[in-house]
Amino acid sequence: MVIAGLIAAPLFTTVFAPSAHAAEAVKIGFITTLSTPAGYIGEDERDGFNLAVTQGGGKLGGVPVELVVEDDGLKPANAKQAADRMVASGIKLFTGVNFSNVLAAVVPGVLEADRFYVSLNPGPSNFAGENCNRNYFVASYQNDAFHTAGGVAANELGYKRVVLLAPNYQAGRDALSGFKRTFKGEVLAEIYTKLDQSDFSVELARVRSLAPDAIYQFHPGGVGINFAKQYANAGLGKTVPMLMPGFSMDARMVAATGASSEGFYTTGIWSTAMDNPASRQFVEAFRKAYGRLPTDYAMQAYDTAQWIGAALKAVGGDLSKGDAFRTALRKADFTSLRGKFSLNTNQHPIQDVYLMRIERSASGDLAPRVVRKVVSDDKDAYAAQCRMPL
Repeated sequence: MVIAGLIAAPLFTTVFAPSAHAAEAVKIGFITTLSTPAGYIGEDERDGFNLAVTQGGGKLGGVPVELVVEDDGLKPANAKQAADRMVASGIKLFTGVNFSNVLAAVVPGVLEADRFYVSLNPGPSNFAGENCNRNYFVASYQNDAFHTAGGVAANELGYKRVVLLAPNYQAGRDALSGFKRTFKGEVLAEIYTKLDQSDFSVELARVRSLAPDAIYQFHPGGVGINFAKQYANAGLGKTVPMLMPGFSMDARMVAATGASSEGFYTTGIWSTAMDNPASRQFVEAFRKAYGRLPTDYAMQAYDTAQWIGAALKAVGGDLSKGDAFRTALRKADFTSLRGKFSLNTNQHPIQDVYLMRIERSASGDLAPRVVRKVVSDDKDAYAAQCRMPL
């Protein structure tokens, strides 16, 4: 697979294509965040997806593919413009978006054009419930999943009084709603921050004054790195335990925060320490290819590529066979790096969720280590609202 070049457009745009049979390749629109402090997330998603393509010799499921990548700059309007251009150019299959507010701008137009979208990260509640669609699939989780598991974990850890913090956007609101759905103790406060916030001194002062048993917080990417560092620098890490979803302290964030993250609890579907052959091989291959440990985002992107590949194989790469491609996606006939993976009626995953703790390995590296499974065969609460059109 080689870089074919740049396309003139308002956004930074790259096309990754197989070296042969490019005319026969299935184009996949990959809109993601590659700039801003959250850009590393999109980088890991792109690289995880590309690893699967590279391992397949420029193919997924034996079908040549061409990955058309655009940076949305974490701006919904940019992402919508990119998606509209791609739809107009004839692209029928999309993935890549990593924030729920951006996804909300992209998906409606894609689905209205009767194209396919496979989400490799966000799973907002509205698309899982009443706005579910036969051409919309999720490879990661419904947004609440890690958070409902967080509520279960908080109960098991004995936390009775907690403070909740999250950015004030769809995924942040879903996060705290999910936690409250299963948490049996008292929520002292719900604190909403800005998605691009860098200074949390006011919020941390309030946490200190409330003196909770623990906090549950959701801040992904660079915002989460700043939050964790400031939490530790304020001395709260030693007095008020922190519980959070895995994407609020992924492998890149652990490396950036260092000792500040040690001892924090996370919930998630996977970690680099997951002990199964496919996962071990993926971690080794990703590290060899890119010189760093993969995040959960990279794992989800790799799984998404393998899932898409299985469906492309079933239709011989012919996306005009929409019914057959849809049926193949619903079968989810691929080996997930996280272990068990199947689809609920709203085309969101059924999977296990774990409690993890960030600890040092024998070599001294910090990484999430599985403490125990907290939810088996997790199904989101919105599937009952989904009336999936045929």
